[in-house]
Amino acid sequence: MAMATAASKHEVDELRELLTELSRQSLRSELSISRLSQEMRDFKDEMAAFKDETVRDRQRMNKQWGDLANRLGTLVEDIVAPNLPRVAAELLGCTEPSLFALRVVRHWQGETREYDALVVCEDAVLINETKSKLQAAHVDAFIAKLAELPLVFPEYAGRRLVGVLASLAVDKGVVAVATRHGVAIMAMGEDTMQVLNPEAVRPAG
Repeated sequence: MAMATAASKHEVDELRELLTELSRQSLRSELSISRLSQEMRDFKDEMAAFKDETVRDRQRMNKQWGDLANRLGTLVEDIVAPNLPRVAAELLGCTEPSLFALRVVRHWQGETREYDALVVCEDAVLINETKSKLQAAHVDAFIAKLAELPLVFPEYAGRRLVGVLASLAVDKGVVAVATRHGVAIMAMGEDTMQVLNPEAVRPAG
């Protein structure tokens, strides 16, 4: 009987130790799960912060590229502009223009029209538009702009319109397109800006 009682007590003790160990393991598992959950939340928060920062970086980069493009465009305009009165004299014989204006803005029919430069002569108006990178598509848009100029500036109606597109360097294919449409192209020569296709705007004969 005593031996049975001792055996039962031993079994109870083993059961108690087992339950205690299971309790410890359960606690450790809960703590591990809790830590894992917290780490997952932290990781999720870090990823969200990283995504937000990436978006902000991309926005800042886009703005910087936009600012650079604007500055480049303005720089090219500043290089082209001083040459326009000389070009007007060479192409039109206009040595004393009545107006030489840069970055001209006029409101017309509820819209805004902008022109990089105008050189107004007695019987002609030279209209300039400058691009940091001139493409063939710009020629068509420029022609449409020239066509409406007498409506935007009725005071110049009846005068000959001479369009000059400019850039620091222009592909020969673009020059060919412009020449077919009667638009002069200016680009950097050896020393200064020069008209690459004066025949495009000189009267025949």
